[in-house]
Amino acid sequence: MTEPAAAPSTWFQRFLLPGFAFKAVVIGGGYATGRELAEFFLPAGPWGGLAAMILAMLLWSLVAAVTFAFAHARQSFDYRSFFAELLGPGWIIFEIAYVLFVILILAVFGAAAGAIGAAMFGLPPLIGTSALALCIAAFAAFGNASVERLFKYVSFLLYGVYALFLLLALTRFGDSIAHHFAASQPPANGWLLGGITYAGYNIVGAVVILPVLRHLTSRRDAVIAGLVAGPLAMAPAILFFICMVAFLPGIADQTLPSDFLLTQMNVPAFHLLFQLMIFAALLESGTGSVHAINERVAAAWHHHRGGELGVAPRVAIAAVLLIGCMFVADRFGLVALIARGYRALAYVLIAIYVVPLLTIGLYRLTRSRRRTQETA
Repeated sequence: MTEPAAAPSTWFQRFLLPGFAFKAVVIGGGYATGRELAEFFLPAGPWGGLAAMILAMLLWSLVAAVTFAFAHARQSFDYRSFFAELLGPGWIIFEIAYVLFVILILAVFGAAAGAIGAAMFGLPPLIGTSALALCIAAFAAFGNASVERLFKYVSFLLYGVYALFLLLALTRFGDSIAHHFAASQPPANGWLLGGITYAGYNIVGAVVILPVLRHLTSRRDAVIAGLVAGPLAMAPAILFFICMVAFLPGIADQTLPSDFLLTQMNVPAFHLLFQLMIFAALLESGTGSVHAINERVAAAWHHHRGGELGVAPRVAIAAVLLIGCMFVADRFGLVALIARGYRALAYVLIAIYVVPLLTIGLYRLTRSRRRTQETA
């Protein structure tokens, strides 16, 4: 289990860092490039897509709040100890699903980085994928402090760039956005499934970022941080989605909707800045996923050997994961990876994480609170 922080926790670490970390994991290759938004939300139309995104955001906040509260109550700040508390011996089921999930999402991130390098600089896709892998390994090598700094500073860059992105979109094709919203029909039933599915496979991010929860000082901190996490993670996606509406229905077929929109804006300097931001988003997402595995191994290492996991083993774990996933990223395309793998994982993760958490987990939290009140 991760050692508690020696210094007092700051307001930022208690309330905003978990949400920034959660955003870092879920933004990933498809969200950052717009591909996931096209896959899950555009088919429902402008209003249906927004409804689905708000539903996903609310589900994220609910599950994150319960997850953070359960982790704080049990002092379980890596996914292995968390699921040992929640599922008992069944924790191994989550571990298998999570490793498969990491392989898939790292492959998606690698494919996205390769596509960005090809689109911007005409480089072979493997160059962009390799650059991302090296950066992930470098940040994951130095543990929690390095990863938390990455989450913090990339978040500032990301929110600023997305705000500027919306401003430029409104000035250049705002009329088209307004037209599509005005002409759109009310949401049909399809938006509901899209929102639940998208929320389902991304909510695993609440478990991935357990190491940063060691700064929480109370259950109140945990609940507030969880409720804030949903809006922090979804706000950039909503801004992006509004911009995409201008070019319905054709934009839904674009491998990189972000690159398509940036081309329409025709602001070369911002085009480069946005692609740099996407690369940074891929970096923090990939680093968060690899760091979760490193922390799981670190907890086992500490339990069995009594020492801390060093830089060299962390790099070795990251290298094994990233090299394998680079092969997958080089073999398959970004769209195929998202369409074929994510939906199945959503249902698996809902079954082994969300359902037990909102039943067994909530019951144990409620019971422990009653006991505390009775002994007070």
